[in-house]
Amino acid sequence: MPIGRYVADFACMAARVVIELDGSQHATGPHQIRDERRTRWFESEGYRVIRFWNNDLSNNIDGVLDTVYEALYGSRDAETRPLKHKRHRRHHPTPARFARRPSPSRGG
Repeated sequence: MPIGRYVADFACMAARVVIELDGSQHATGPHQIRDERRTRWFESEGYRVIRFWNNDLSNNIDGVLDTVYEALYGSRDAETRPLKHKRHRRHHPTPARFARRPSPSRGG
C-alpha cells in the first residue's frame, strides 16, 4: 500500500494502521535503521505501526490476527464495526487544459 514516499506491506486506511512483515535481515544494521525511520514517519502522519517477524506469521498466526484485531477495534473482545476511510479531496494533478482533451479511443 503506497503511503507517502513509502510502501507499507499492509494497511487499513480507515483505522490508520500499518502492518509490516520483516525477515531476519531487518534485525540489525541498515535495514533496522531504515525501518525505524519509516516507523517514525508513519507515526508522524498519524498511523499506528505494527511489526511482525515472518516466523510469527508462520508459527503464531492466531497471535498475529489477535494483535491486528485489537489494533483495529480497540480490544480482542470488541464487537466488529464497519471501518470507513474518510477520503480527502485533493487537487487533481492533471492541468485543466489537458483534462478535457478529446480522447482518440472515444472518436475525439
